[in-house]
Amino acid sequence: MSEKEAALSSHVVVFLLFLIFVAGRGITGLDEKEVVVKLKHFLQSNNPIYYGRYAGWNESDPSPCWWSGVTCNDDGLVTGIDLSNSSISGTMFVGFSNLTELEHLDLSENTIEGGLPPDLNECGGLRYLNLSHNLLDGEVNLTGLVNLRVVDLTSNRFEGEIRANFPAMCANLVLLNISANNLAGEIAGSFDECPNLQYLDLSTNKFTGEIWKGFAKLREFSVAENNLTGEILLETFPSNCALEFLDLSSNNLVGDLPDSIANCSNLAFLNLWNNRLAGAIPAGIGELSKLRSLFLGSNGFDRKIPEKLLNCKELVFLDLSKNNFGGEIQGIFGRFVTLRLLSLHENGYIGGIESSGVLKLPELFRLDLSCNNFSGDLPVEIAAMPKIKYLMLAYNDFSGSIPSEFGSIVGLQALDLSYNRLTGRIPPELGKLRSLLWLMLANNRLSGEIPPEIGNCSSLLWVNLVGNRISGRIPREITRMGRDPNPTFQANRREIIVAGSDNCLSMKQWLPMKYQDLSFINTVLTPKLCQAIWNKIWKGYGIIPICMDSTSQVRTLTISGYMQLTENLLSGEVPPEIGKMQFLSILHLGDNQLSGRLPAEIASLPLFDIDVSNNLFIGQIPSEISLLQCLSRLDLSTNNFSGELPTSLNHLSELNQFNVSYNPLLSGVVPATGQISTFGSDSFMGDPLISYSSYSFYNSYYPPPSSFDDSSVVRRGTSRRTVAFWIPFIVSFLVFGVASFVLCLRIRTPVFIVNRILTIENFVTRSGDHRS
Repeated sequence: MSEKEAALSSHVVVFLLFLIFVAGRGITGLDEKEVVVKLKHFLQSNNPIYYGRYAGWNESDPSPCWWSGVTCNDDGLVTGIDLSNSSISGTMFVGFSNLTELEHLDLSENTIEGGLPPDLNECGGLRYLNLSHNLLDGEVNLTGLVNLRVVDLTSNRFEGEIRANFPAMCANLVLLNISANNLAGEIAGSFDECPNLQYLDLSTNKFTGEIWKGFAKLREFSVAENNLTGEILLETFPSNCALEFLDLSSNNLVGDLPDSIANCSNLAFLNLWNNRLAGAIPAGIGELSKLRSLFLGSNGFDRKIPEKLLNCKELVFLDLSKNNFGGEIQGIFGRFVTLRLLSLHENGYIGGIESSGVLKLPELFRLDLSCNNFSGDLPVEIAAMPKIKYLMLAYNDFSGSIPSEFGSIVGLQALDLSYNRLTGRIPPELGKLRSLLWLMLANNRLSGEIPPEIGNCSSLLWVNLVGNRISGRIPREITRMGRDPNPTFQANRREIIVAGSDNCLSMKQWLPMKYQDLSFINTVLTPKLCQAIWNKIWKGYGIIPICMDSTSQVRTLTISGYMQLTENLLSGEVPPEIGKMQFLSILHLGDNQLSGRLPAEIASLPLFDIDVSNNLFIGQIPSEISLLQCLSRLDLSTNNFSGELPTSLNHLSELNQFNVSYNPLLSGVVPATGQISTFGSDSFMGDPLISYSSYSFYNSYYPPPSSFDDSSVVRRGTSRRTVAFWIPFIVSFLVFGVASFVLCLRIRTPVFIVNRILTIENFVTRSGDHRS
């Protein structure tokens, strides 16, 4: 063979090999496309209504590499699937193992349920796995995924012990987050064979036993909200401690905190809140020069605060609440000049707060001194705090008036002075607070009228004036409050805030937790959950679905406000301008002396809770209320409403708390079917002109199980005003009866029967009372 023929032959061979390679590439690419198309069909079959981004995958494309959420390598092989927050429900797709080069899989923030499919263990090349915020359950078995570097399984329903699974797959693991599950057992020894592990979050599970002593080699470690026991020993923090973030809060740890904590020289965040630690606060904390957040609250530490803590020049968040220090507030707190948050609630302090110097801290934006025994006048010096935004002085023994100087705290967003002995009027100067979101003055002895200037508070969404002696009319101007809170929320969204333990306390005080759509929060409150919810509220994001269009049942997670004016001496009519308060979802006006007609304009608001009980309202119940398709609670009891009960109320399908008792002039028939028929006779007590259909009459004697808490809705008794209303009728009956008997014995006297007049029984709970 000539050289020319040999060269030609070699070119042919190379060309054929090239064709074979290309053909092989084409076959492989086609196989991978088939897998991803099967994934699309699987997701569409499980989610026939709400599609995610996968719905836009064009099956006529030659390759899936251009599809949203799909990434490929240079060879056209799928290396990543990201379908996070894609409205996926049902079980997890079986077939990811057919994507031979898959390295990245993110299915987080969906509602995927069931266990992990066995074939997931065959994805040997997987480096990143995020299945957080789903409904997955069963055991965490990932033993085949030996190349994993990042695993996030947060907020699922996984259970069982982890010791049997993780040592086999964590040789390359750098980050592991399995928080907020139902995992149990001891953690000691489970991660000893994870040489590269730096970030470990085991919080909010059911782990038991003592602290794992190997965690000091980590950079971040959280085992908060578990059931760990035992002491924190001296050797827990070795000389080579690399920790930057340590959270051991909400466990059952006991004993002293050792001075060896000083070995963790890079520590920036230390949270030991809510344990049973005691003894002296170690001076070694003062050697942590990078420490920014220190939470030692809800323990039993000694009252003396070490001077060396002042060496923490970067400390901005300090929480020493619930340690029962007693006595006067320690003066050392006024020397932590870098602090932005100081939480000292529930410490049994007495006396005043001026001498401590905390009111002169230049950077302080959040001060919580609530639930103590401080007394005397409110210090005017508060008005000079340059950066204060959140001021919580509730549940103390302050007296005197609210200083008018408080109106000059231009950046103030929350003012909570509830449950004190404050007197006098609400200063109109508070109307200058354009950033104010919360005004909490409940259960004091305030008097006078509501200042119209409050309507100038354009951000004000949450107002609680319950349980005072405020009189006069509800000013029309107040309906302008909260008209534009967005500038305040936008400013908050630009800040990153590490909140303190007072989040849960504030939520219990500031949110109407007894309302059914919020009551679930109260049953599962944990510090982590409180912080997550608080961050949403503080930045203007909703936490429960609200019908922003009052005539529609379409709900959105939009911020909603309330106006709680219960248990005062308010009189006159409710201004119809109230219909302009478009952020108002809860309206509580009960136990006042309000009169006139209930304005129909309230039907233009996104209300889900209305309480106007125990007032002097007259006229018909506005039929427009039936337009409030998301209305859940309606209490119109103990008034003088008249006319027929609007039949349109029967269409309020969301209504589960309803009371029109003690409106003697209210007439009509309780329907046999529909929403109103689901309520027992307690909802119509003291309404003699209300009759029942045969079905409802039966229910009046044998009411079905109540769908609401009658302690917060039904008033089992009659107010003095209602008794007074009945007296003329009773006297007239007696006079007429005697006269009829004398003048004409043969005429049968109509019998006006009063079954019973009950004594006054106040609500067992008031919606405005948020004591924790």
